[in-house]
Amino acid sequence: MTSIGIRRVLVGAGALTLADVVAVAREGARVELDAEGLARLGRVRRHIDELADSERPVYGVSTGFGALALRHIPPERRTDLQRSLIRSHAAGAGAPVEPEVVRAMMLLRLRTLMSGHTGVRTETAQALAQLLDSGLIPVVPEYGSLGCSGDLAPLAAVALALMGEGEVLGPDGPHPIVSAMAEHGLSPLTLAEKEGLALTNGTDGMLGMLLLAIADLQRLFDIADLTAAMSVEAQLGTDRVFAADLQELRPHPGQAVSAANMRAALAGSEIVASHRGEDCPRVQDAYSLRCAPQVHGAARDTLTYAETVAERELASAIDNPVVLADGRVESNGNFHGAPVGYVLDFLAIAIADLASIAERRTDRMLDVHRSHGLPAFLAADPGVDSGYMIAQYTQAGVVSELKRCAVPASVDSIPSSAMQEDHVSMGWSAARKLRRSVDGLTTVLAIELLTAARALDFRAPLEPAPVTAAVRDLVRSVVPGPGPDRHLAPDIAAVTDLIRSGAVNHLLVQGV
Repeated sequence: MTSIGIRRVLVGAGALTLADVVAVAREGARVELDAEGLARLGRVRRHIDELADSERPVYGVSTGFGALALRHIPPERRTDLQRSLIRSHAAGAGAPVEPEVVRAMMLLRLRTLMSGHTGVRTETAQALAQLLDSGLIPVVPEYGSLGCSGDLAPLAAVALALMGEGEVLGPDGPHPIVSAMAEHGLSPLTLAEKEGLALTNGTDGMLGMLLLAIADLQRLFDIADLTAAMSVEAQLGTDRVFAADLQELRPHPGQAVSAANMRAALAGSEIVASHRGEDCPRVQDAYSLRCAPQVHGAARDTLTYAETVAERELASAIDNPVVLADGRVESNGNFHGAPVGYVLDFLAIAIADLASIAERRTDRMLDVHRSHGLPAFLAADPGVDSGYMIAQYTQAGVVSELKRCAVPASVDSIPSSAMQEDHVSMGWSAARKLRRSVDGLTTVLAIELLTAARALDFRAPLEPAPVTAAVRDLVRSVVPGPGPDRHLAPDIAAVTDLIRSGAVNHLLVQGV
């Protein structure tokens, strides 16, 4: 696959990568359809046309859908059948989902169309690629998917846009797509046999949100190791517990990575060196400091599992029915979202625990009885000033919300379609709450970073480690150091934006 820097992603029968999806979803990369893949679509489509002309009923080609699959549809009504399918399935409700989610979903559905297993015409794949490249964002309501048969309602909203119906997002809100298409030189598409199902029968929405979350968490877990190290340093904790020989006694890969990150962040710290002597009265640090690699590492290993599932899904061709290499058209259950739904829920659990331990570290820095010499609430003048007291309230409120988001959605099946679809995945719902979890973790880590940076300032004249000092200075570029109380919400927002910008990760990659 092409790289993000080229800003063009080749879409064919092969698997996409995480970088491909991020490039298209977030960075506006254009798509290019593989010529061999387009030729394959033409060959496969002939099988569908032959079945459409036969007297034998074939699901999705010459029959109704779902619980109406037993009704045979005559040829002259099949265009109406496809149009009715999309209109009826575009039944979502609620606020529009984010543009990056819609673009990821469109790209992933396009990849499945190009796999050659869906039976669509070449012009249908080209129309979806053109809509994606136009930058128009179909309005996809948040509610409507049960995750089986895939993300029907969200994908139907995109298919509706291809037909020249529905709305697109604009700077002043939603507006009809038909005029927007004309402005971009696009024409509405008339769907042929099988194409309505091919455009809607997939798990692309939940997979797209999983991939975007993975991209975010790869950065955030590095931030979490950094903020934990800064908290250890600020609270006069020891770095000896992060030693490689101790971590090797429990050889979880993620734990080893987190411990190594923390050792690197604390290397050369005057603050840590100041209390390494035998006269230090403390024997062990609190769990939130000492066990950070174990908790962070478990989250990392969960993310690795999620990446494995995502890679398999990126190589999948999900539709029902599917066209096999020998021309057979077979019904199947690959559209069920359980493999994706489970891992979406699993990540939400890991995020909740990672945020929880970060909040505990923050609270210790603010408590004069546990912070080993830091002023109460890190206030410049405790009593007159409240310092970061209420910042921890905000952290605690977000952590509580993350615990609620950690309740699995994938165990909550509910039957639909007159009991034909009697077990569903709820993967879309799991994905929606995972997005809230990722946002919440970002806020929690921003508050720990803000707090730890101020705590390190109070340890002067002792100098932090080169890495933590550089990060503290980066925070100081957007938030002033200790002083009288000031409006704190903008400071939290500024550090949150700093994390989202990638500036902290860029500094860590540079090695300071």
